[in-house]
Amino acid sequence: MSDGLSHVDAEGRPRMVDVGDKAVTRREACAEARVVFPRAVAETLRVQHLRSAKGAVIDTALIAGTLAVKRTHDLVPFCHPLPVEKIAFGHDWIDADTLRLRCTVAAVAKTGVEMEALIGVQIAAATVYDMCKALSHAIRIEGVAVVAKSGGRDDFDHRGAV
Repeated sequence: MSDGLSHVDAEGRPRMVDVGDKAVTRREACAEARVVFPRAVAETLRVQHLRSAKGAVIDTALIAGTLAVKRTHDLVPFCHPLPVEKIAFGHDWIDADTLRLRCTVAAVAKTGVEMEALIGVQIAAATVYDMCKALSHAIRIEGVAVVAKSGGRDDFDHRGAV
């Protein structure tokens, strides 16, 4: 009845995956999100070095994202608590209006860190929105995705794609 879904048992009930027999390996994942600003807002943020009336936008976002990574298992019901060893954030302007945020997470564990990277980058993006919403409510968060993962099954790296 699970149709191949790992978090559903034979009777169709949700469950946490048993990772007891999996190998402990270094797992790493990178997720990204794009924050799209109205042109005038993006120009203002560039001139102000990504500072708003609330303060340092990126610094605040990376603190919020880091806290979120560390609490992912409290937010996503079937995530295993993981011994996170690395949390790294990056950002760059990919065009005149779009700020790309990236969150990379690593752990030595029996399961991957994709959810931690996704939660981290989403909370960082939401924090950018919060820090800048006084400038415009037309700011959008788009393109949230895991762009790379390694150390488990089905490794990939799509970070070169915009």
